[in-house]
Amino acid sequence: MSTIRCDIVSAEQEIFHGEATLVVATGELGELGIAPRHAPLITRLKPGKVVVTTASGEQLDFAISGGILEVQPQVVTVLADTAVRAQDIDEASVRKAKEEAERILANRGEAMEVAEAQQKLVEAVVQLQALERLRRTLKH
Repeated sequence: MSTIRCDIVSAEQEIFHGEATLVVATGELGELGIAPRHAPLITRLKPGKVVVTTASGEQLDFAISGGILEVQPQVVTVLADTAVRAQDIDEASVRKAKEEAERILANRGEAMEVAEAQQKLVEAVVQLQALERLRRTLKH
C-alpha cells in the first residue's frame, strides 16, 4: 500500500507525524483529499476538521482553527494556527468558551472584542463538531 508522510503542527507543538493513505481537510474552495502521489499544492485552510487515514486504516480526527496545507511529493504538512486531536478536546471548557463568545456577540461589545469572540466561537464549534464525529465513530 502506498502512503505519504503527514505532519500536523501548530505554533505550540507537533500534533501528528506519521504515514497516511489519505488526508482530508477544508481548503478555501472546499474539501481536499490528499493521497500519495498528489500534485504539489499550497492552500489556505478554513477552520474545520482534518481527517487522517493511517496506513493501518485508522481514522484520526483533528480540529484546526485555520492554517496552511502544503503538499510535496513525499509529505503533506498542515501548518495550523491551533490544532487539537478530537479525543483531547475538553468538552466542558469548549462549551464554556462558546457560551462566553456568544454572550459577547449578543451584547455587541467593542469591535476588537467582537472579532475575537467570533474567532473563539468558530474554534469552539469546530472542536464540538470533531467531538461529535469521534463519538459517532466510536459507536459504530
